[in-house]
Amino acid sequence: MHRSAPRLTRLLACAAVPVMLVVAGCSSDSGSSGKKSSSSPAPSASATPTVAKAVYPKLPDACKAIPGKTVSDLVPKAKDKAGTEVKSSDLSARAGCSWNGLESKGTKGSQYRWLSVSYLRFDSDSVLGSGQKRAQDQYAKAVADAKATDGAKNVKTVTTPGIGQEATTVTYEQRKTDADFTYAVVITRTENVVATVNHNGAGYEGSKSPSAADMTKGAQTAAKPAVSAVAAANK
Repeated sequence: MHRSAPRLTRLLACAAVPVMLVVAGCSSDSGSSGKKSSSSPAPSASATPTVAKAVYPKLPDACKAIPGKTVSDLVPKAKDKAGTEVKSSDLSARAGCSWNGLESKGTKGSQYRWLSVSYLRFDSDSVLGSGQKRAQDQYAKAVADAKATDGAKNVKTVTTPGIGQEATTVTYEQRKTDADFTYAVVITRTENVVATVNHNGAGYEGSKSPSAADMTKGAQTAAKPAVSAVAAANK
């Protein structure tokens, strides 16, 4: 019996070898994988979105944006040739001016005219988008609003090249104050600024209302310097 002890010891030692190899092999694999969470680099933080800087930081003086001669031609007998400034809490973001007048033509009746220019400027915002994109959205909305004017009849829309980066003229007729008014509204966009010129008129005391063609010509004539005034104000 005493001779079997060494043999048993050798058998146990041999049986233990595969287990040690397996354990060693597992430890080696874990060490060489390079996938330990503690050694993995931390993910980089997401970069803050950036948008292009707005091109125009300010607006022109609305009452000086349209030349005096143009105002006199489009609004004869204007009550105030200097115009009536639209009140605004921030003239760098919103500005406007209007002129109106009634011209008596004796036995031929009277002609009423209105002319206005309004500006909206948009800054760039990391959440809302670039000033240009925001102006594009407002431009589309302004065109849609003009087309959907309450009580408007014979609404017509035409793309108007040559005024700003994009422009649309909307014409329509509307009955108010016991007269038939004819409207021509030119909505324009130049970079991050939307400018709108509204020219309308009506005939009283038997006088005929102005034609859409005349109102359109006047509105587009006024819109050109109104747009140019934006760039001039930012030189």
